[in-house]
Amino acid sequence: MHVTPSTAASRQPAPPVRPTGHPDHGTSPAQRVVGAGLAALGGLAIAVQGRINGQLGASLHDGMVAALISFGVGLVLLLATVPTTAAGRRGLARLLAALRAGRLRWWQCLGGMCGAYLVTTQGLTVSLLGVAVFTVAVVGGQVISSLAVDRAGFGPAGPQPLTRPRVIGAVLGLVAVVVAVSDEFGHPDQLWWAALPALAGLGLAWQQAVNGRVRVASDHTMVATLVNFTTGTAALLLVCAVDVLVRGWPTSAPQQWWLYVGGTLGIVAIGTAVVAVRLIGVLLLGLTSVAGQLLGAVLLDLVAPTDGGRISAAGVAGTVVTLIAAAVAALPSRRRRSASRGASA
Repeated sequence: MHVTPSTAASRQPAPPVRPTGHPDHGTSPAQRVVGAGLAALGGLAIAVQGRINGQLGASLHDGMVAALISFGVGLVLLLATVPTTAAGRRGLARLLAALRAGRLRWWQCLGGMCGAYLVTTQGLTVSLLGVAVFTVAVVGGQVISSLAVDRAGFGPAGPQPLTRPRVIGAVLGLVAVVVAVSDEFGHPDQLWWAALPALAGLGLAWQQAVNGRVRVASDHTMVATLVNFTTGTAALLLVCAVDVLVRGWPTSAPQQWWLYVGGTLGIVAIGTAVVAVRLIGVLLLGLTSVAGQLLGAVLLDLVAPTDGGRISAAGVAGTVVTLIAAAVAALPSRRRRSASRGASA
């Protein structure tokens, strides 16, 4: 059978899709600055959301229900906006097409479950630990997980090398957690509470990576955010069903309106992350968001401290060490510096 050039070309396997937004190619310095700024803004939103959800959980005496309210408010807002716009519907159609074609795996749409756990820990622990210690614990887990997630290439930026600055930054992140909670070494029950947000940080890096994949597949930031809130709310509904059966529904709801805006801040945090992860990768997304998280956390604990979370010298020291960890991990490796000099020569 005669095979024409066009027929032969049509039988050629499609070239692999190059990872988008890899920090070493495909993004300009200006874009990376934008990515870092978005990550910092998202971190600030997480800190404020943590205080609000923590207060809501304390007022309801039920952190699970507080988390469900936060996610539910965000989901309602997204359902009222994303499917009602033409761009949103096109993004949803692209997402479904990617799932059918196998370009996106179903489990990559489950990042919201990690977010649901994070919001639950906010409602359970912030009123006990304070925002600063809570944030440092989250960041410590996030830094360690980000190394593995970036190395495995789960994010849209593709696999990234395990460089010496990244490893040192991750170790310093762990040291920061130990320093921040050192005041509680004589109270094992408080240390247990600090372990919960640290575990949430471990899941946060994977959540940011897979949410970035959903963003690429749908080509729409708010579609990725909607998927995150949908899976997170579904997980919380199941958990809260058991919680309410065992403990009952809260008997009263707080009257302060601002206790119900945590979901809005969650939209900001997720939306900025799914854009930034394409530009700077998972690890640097987590580390640059640290600045916003810690700035907001320390200011909140200074201006409006909770009963159990007044800022301490250990908390401040942990914050400083965490910022140092972020700066060290952001340093380019020697190989990358040499490559940059060779390219500019």
